Amino acid sequence: MNHALEVWGVIVVALIAANLPFVNERLFIVGPLRAPKALAWRLLELLLMLGLVLGLGFLIEDHLGRRQPQGWQFYAAMACLFVTFAFPGFIWRYLRRGGRDTAAVDA
Repeated sequence: MNHALEVWGVIVVALIAANLPFVNERLFIVGPLRAPKALAWRLLELLLMLGLVLGLGFLIEDHLGRRQPQGWQFYAAMACLFVTFAFPGFIWRYLRRGGRDTAAVDA
């Protein structure tokens, strides 16, 4: 597999994983249905997804060769990028106007 394709694959997986906590009402995607799910659960799921994406990146790096040691700066930048990726899901869940949730309350 092309290395650039693997890198883009991890980025796409990170984009999807960062938005999953905000687009479903199940705990950890497969757990029991909780409607509405509290923000604390969503943030906990976001941290779990960050760990899974980091694990996927480490697996791909191991597959390509020897893993490079990373300092705290790498993890801080990765967390900031992951939160940036989660922004569309957060906007869709909490800041949109005229969505399905508000229409159901008005009726």
